[in-house]
Formats: sequence, structure tokens, C-alpha cells
Amino acid sequence: MTRGDAPTESAQARPAPEARHRVPFAVIGLDHNHIYGITDAVIRGGGVLTSFYATDPGQIAMFRKRYGDVPLARSEDEILDNRAIKLVCSAAIPSLRAPLGIRVMRAGKDYLSDKAAVTSLRQLAEVRRAIKETGRKYGIMYSERLEVPAAVMAGQLVHDGAIGRVIQTVNLAPHRLAAPTRPAWFWDPDRNGGILTDVGSHQADQFVYLTGSKSAHVVASQTGNFHNPEHPKFQDFGDMMLNGDGGAGYVRVDWFTPNGLPTWGDGRLFILGTEGFIELRKYVDVAGRPGGNHLFIADRNGTRYLDCSKVPLPFGPQFVNDIVEGTAIAQDQQGALLAAELVLTASATAKPAVAPAR
Repeated sequence: MTRGDAPTESAQARPAPEARHRVPFAVIGLDHNHIYGITDAVIRGGGVLTSFYATDPGQIAMFRKRYGDVPLARSEDEILDNRAIKLVCSAAIPSLRAPLGIRVMRAGKDYLSDKAAVTSLRQLAEVRRAIKETGRKYGIMYSERLEVPAAVMAGQLVHDGAIGRVIQTVNLAPHRLAAPTRPAWFWDPDRNGGILTDVGSHQADQFVYLTGSKSAHVVASQTGNFHNPEHPKFQDFGDMMLNGDGGAGYVRVDWFTPNGLPTWGDGRLFILGTEGFIELRKYVDVAGRPGGNHLFIADRNGTRYLDCSKVPLPFGPQFVNDIVEGTAIAQDQQGALLAAELVLTASATAKPAVAPAR
């Protein structure tokens, strides 16, 4: 929480009542704490954690503390060669996630990666080629939509037509830096994709999903390093304007959560529709209601507040069902990769953000 990672929701890591299947799965790569949210979601969906592979003793100990005496594979290949394992999940260093996913799919298994699941346009082309050739799933855990109850409720309201046709989404996503806790790869855009790819993946996913866009492009983007001169390649600020066939979007991401905020960040989402608008305060209502998962809506009938803290999280059961039944309810493959393409393009074409005069 203090580091600035998207939170792991409080849902327990056990099969949900609606979980229809039991699917053996494995984990490779524990470099980001998001792996715990990913693993929990798959277990809630009916996944059976069969083995995992990592080499860092601290990561191994933490994983076993949470999930018990799970068998530690001797190598990555031991998992890939195990025909009983149907799914591999990963939160490896971001630049390693796509190559791993391609190996997983070519081994005949489905894959679920932490975001950012791709860190270059070349990787994206290789992922798309492997999906076409293997027919396997390349899932991406965009947790700020899929694992946040308020975001799940917002998606349901939008797709039920509560605010008419969506015109624009605006995402503001400050994160806490917590510099002393960060590994070396965190500061290197070549390894994490840069701020628009790393953090902005969440926001691009929400834009694609909520506007229903099937095609989209980057109108403008910029990145900057305003407060971390000791890491000259690091980006602590970025924003981008997006336009799709379903609507427009604006995203601002940064590493400037102040120390006084009681949580890791203040993720806000504004959804403008033709007949109303929705605002989400996902993690904190500044000087307002306690806790997170706050939703405010103004529509044709008036204004109201919804406490979304008890909204179920359907992604895990849906994703496991998709693996077994060959469906695509949990995530649209093309939409997930479109979000990745947008942030990769925004990162590649970003102009320098000009620092304000001191």
C-alpha cells in the first residue's frame, strides 16, 4: 500500500460459489507484488495452484507464506513441459513478460500477465503473431478495472445505458513513489516501458472498455522527470490524449502522491455520457467518506452515491471459465491488446514535458 502498487482487494483466495471448474495453474515470476492479486483472482475462479518458479529466496518465502507449501519448480521448463498445467500467470520484470507469454502459448497453455504485459511495439507484434498461430489466450490483468469493485460497478452501469452513450473518459492516477523500496528495473524505461506503458496501461484499458472502441489512436502524449534527477531516464509524469471510434479519452499518470494521503494513490475516473456522468474515487475520498470504492452518478433521474465496496469481482471465475469453455467473457483479446498498443505508441511518440520555472 505504501509503495504505490494497485491494491490487492480483500476478497479471499478461495473458489467463489460461481466457480464451475478446477484448472491447474502455475506462476512464473514474482518480481511485482501484483502477482498476489493475480493468483488470488485465479484461485477465486477455480484455479488450483500447482507449482511456481522463482529464484529469489525472499520472493519464494513470501509466496509460500501466503499460499502454503506449493511445489517450487526446478526450472521454467519444468512448468512449460507439464501437460497438466493449463494456465501460467506472471508478474516478472515487465520487459520479460511478453517473451515468457509467447513461450507459454507455444507450449500449449494460456497466459495471464500483470500489466504492462508488453513493453515495445516489436513485442506486441510477436505476441499477436503467437496468438494467431497457437490459438491460446494472452490475458492481461488490468487490475484497476478488473479487481476494483467501484470500477466493476461503473462498467455495469455504462453497459446498461445508465448515462447514455459514453463521450469521454478522464483518468487521473497519482501513485506513491516510495523510492527506497524500488528495485533497479523500476527506474529504467527500457525494462518497465516508461510511465505511460507501466502505469498508463490501466487507464488505456478503461478508455477502450468504457467507450467500446474497436480502433483508436494517440492524439498527443508527453512525459517528464520533474523530481528525480538521480535517475535521469526515469519518468515521474506523463499524460496522453486518446481518440477512438467509441469516444475520446484523457489520461494523466504520475508518481506524486503526497505523504499525507492515507493510501498509495488517488485514482479518479470521470465518465461523460450523453445523458449523465459518473465519477469514481477508487481508493480514497479526500476529506470525505472513509475507505475506497466510491461512485457518484448524475443521470436523467437525479444524483446519487453508491458504496461499491461489496460489489463482487467476476474476472477470476469468468477467466477460468473462458479457459475451459473456449469463450471470451472475462476479457476481449483484441481490446486488451489495443490498450497495450495505445500506451506503447504514446510512449514512443511522447514529447518532453516542460518543467515549470522555479
